[in-house]
Amino acid sequence: MDMKTTGVSTQQAACPDHGAFESRSLMLMGRLMGWSKCPECNRLADASEAESKRIADEQERQRQIEKRLNQAGIPLRFRSRSFANFDAETKAMADCRRIAEDFAESFRERLAEGATAVFSGKPGTGKSHLAIAVCTAIMARGYTAMYLNALDAIRLVRATWKRDGGRSEDDVMRDLASVDLLVLDEVGAQYGTEGEQVILFDVINRRYQDQMPMILLTNQGKDGFKQYLGDRAFDRLREAGRWVAFDWESHRGKP
Repeated sequence: MDMKTTGVSTQQAACPDHGAFESRSLMLMGRLMGWSKCPECNRLADASEAESKRIADEQERQRQIEKRLNQAGIPLRFRSRSFANFDAETKAMADCRRIAEDFAESFRERLAEGATAVFSGKPGTGKSHLAIAVCTAIMARGYTAMYLNALDAIRLVRATWKRDGGRSEDDVMRDLASVDLLVLDEVGAQYGTEGEQVILFDVINRRYQDQMPMILLTNQGKDGFKQYLGDRAFDRLREAGRWVAFDWESHRGKP
């Protein structure tokens, strides 16, 4: 039964967090049932409930994308990697960590502008560690993210070409294009065929057109990276992108 508003009276009240406010009587069938609470507290509670629902909805979208692609967002071995446990032993390493942290912290803006970053460096320099830390950080805030080896992305598309593939190429491309952040690892470590270039260009181009953020990881320098991807894909990345050089030796396997 709805509360009736006839005969409503008011009184001054005080909230310990937001100060004085005018409280309204809550009437039911002519009987006083209580007094309204702080409007700012109510507003914050509503906003918190809406944010919780948004995060839950996005987490469900993450699960559905992973299910459709039959691919976990973060490999099990890498799920403990974070900004906190990235050992920045030099200023250059600390700078790269700061760039990755900023990408995650300002992801709302990065998402709006379709920002791209390319992490370039030798194997074992921490590119995957920081890219996964970005994914983990934004997923905790309700955004969706997918971390894929570039060859796995190519294989996902090629698998749709089989008669019994079950899903169309457009289905897979739509999922790769719709996730809030796509991370492609080991770009340039494949065979370099024209077919690979066409598939990766299609993925990059769709996200470029929809202004969706990407992080690409490569062992190549700029020239090798451009040669592998081709001029068109490289130009799209360069337009809204940042080249981040991990120019130190591998730390993999060090005590």
